[in-house]
Amino acid sequence: MAQSEQLEGAGEGEDEKGVTKAKVKNSGDAEAPSPTGNTNQAAQATNKLALYDRLGGQAGISNLVADFTKRALDDPRVNWNRQGVSRGGFSLRKSKSETWNPTPENVAQLQKHMVEFLALATGGPPEYSGKPIEAAHADMHISNPEFDAAVGDLKASLDRLKIPNKEQKELLAIVESTRPQIVTKR
Repeated sequence: MAQSEQLEGAGEGEDEKGVTKAKVKNSGDAEAPSPTGNTNQAAQATNKLALYDRLGGQAGISNLVADFTKRALDDPRVNWNRQGVSRGGFSLRKSKSETWNPTPENVAQLQKHMVEFLALATGGPPEYSGKPIEAAHADMHISNPEFDAAVGDLKASLDRLKIPNKEQKELLAIVESTRPQIVTKR
């Protein structure tokens, strides 16, 4: 059964001595705290920054993506340009190799989409202009070893940029959660 103070919203509960109700601020009220210490501002969690902020925001994620992209593009295990990968399935046409050309424009577009995706996935601004993740990777026939190599390159970039272990684990867990949408060749 609810206690009367819970129903009335009187403030203090059994383990809440000294806690009072928040008061609604009138538009004409000054910003200074009242004599009782109330600021009439919303409660805010302290030391609870989004991963986006802990990674350095837009600039931090952009630096990470720039370091990672160069590393992954140079890593033959990732096979970023998709050399030797052919289309699967039945087709009357001859299988044709899927390739990606790392022109400056293509690399810039890739980096833009990666920054937007990582910003969104880590609690940053909700702005993503790329294709849905499955559609973007559908015809690439990415294998688990290739995905693992890319994750290893990301880890090396995180280490190089001295990102703390807690943030590394959180980011790598986010990236790992995309495996089912990216890896099509088991």
